[in-house]
Amino acid sequence: MSNEQRVAIITGAANGIGLATAQAFAGAGYRVVAWDLAEDAGAELVRTITAAGGQASFARVDVSDAEAVEAAVAAVVAEHQRVDVLVNNAGILRDGQLVKFKAGELVGKLSAAQFDAVIAVNLKGVFTCTQAVAPHMITQGYGRVINASSVVGLYGNFGQTNYVAAKSGVIGMTKVWARELGRYGVTVNAIAPGFIATDMVKQMPAHVLEGMVAHTPVGRIGEPEDIARAYLFLADPGSGFISGTVLSVDGGMVVGT
Repeated sequence: MSNEQRVAIITGAANGIGLATAQAFAGAGYRVVAWDLAEDAGAELVRTITAAGGQASFARVDVSDAEAVEAAVAAVVAEHQRVDVLVNNAGILRDGQLVKFKAGELVGKLSAAQFDAVIAVNLKGVFTCTQAVAPHMITQGYGRVINASSVVGLYGNFGQTNYVAAKSGVIGMTKVWARELGRYGVTVNAIAPGFIATDMVKQMPAHVLEGMVAHTPVGRIGEPEDIARAYLFLADPGSGFISGTVLSVDGGMVVGT
């Protein structure tokens, strides 16, 4: 089977790493199904890919909504008769310290709403999408599931209890699903990006960006395309003996130095 026949669902595809990933998969010949909540950006993605000769479609999908995800997967299968790759890339941030003290007084804390929102998208969303797609991959005897974790899921990070909990949980689920789905020809892996130059990161103060570079031995912040290429590598049929692994794409980042 050629890539022109393979179908890749990419969540959080309208911006940043997801956008670069959708473009990379389309460039490699995949039929890209882009999911996101940003409809205008999603429509622009489809226009860009099709103008370059690729194949892409967009659907507004909330990955934390199980019914919406099931309906979206059913629509993909109805149109394409298969799903070969699922890139669970969608994610959000709602940072905050567990408890914040100033002058000996409690002045703030991570709210339950902040915690729940990140878990719903970054952890439950990965579960929901994979559970919906897995039966179709099992039936066809082939599949690649690639989950977005993070280096902070491996090492922790100040002010990100919710995000770290979700990204650590993604690693755990990746290893479980690799065991459960491998017998059906389905591999499951995770990518752990380091500091990546998304729009959000680029807006950080210069001294913060300089600190990120100082912690990265290759001497630069990563680009979204660096992560997209890693996703594409793990999606390839030739990567079929890689499963249950977490691939750090972080420029050799040294944590805590």
